[in-house]
Amino acid sequence: MGTFEPKAIDGSAWDGILLGDVKAGFPSPAEEVREEFDLKGMLVRHPASTFYFKVDGFSMVDAGMEDGDIIIVDKSLAPYDGCKAICYIDGEFTVKYVQIRDGEIRLVPMNSSNPKYRTIVVSPEDEFAIWGIVTYVIKKM
Repeated sequence: MGTFEPKAIDGSAWDGILLGDVKAGFPSPAEEVREEFDLKGMLVRHPASTFYFKVDGFSMVDAGMEDGDIIIVDKSLAPYDGCKAICYIDGEFTVKYVQIRDGEIRLVPMNSSNPKYRTIVVSPEDEFAIWGIVTYVIKKM
């Protein structure tokens, strides 16, 4: 867990050209399709409440969030059991899988290969908030 400064999504440099689908299996002789698309429109449903963060650490690799990835977070979405969220707990922020069951909230790391990452059970004494819901992960290959 660590500190962060959220960065708002602005309207610049989000447009592009969609060249078409790309097969991950055998190549297709299908005709190439070109159409304009709005990347921001695809990734950001609520611009005024959407922020992005750079993942720092390895506790969420099984959820597809690796060190250095960019995650898009929407503060306007309601938390739910099973969401991946930015959570504030006792003065620090963390991204975790959220379990909400029987009145208890658990922040679950998703890294099956490293037992050092432990589930955090939120207690009434904790200063806690679910800050926003992760909606997309952007990876550099």
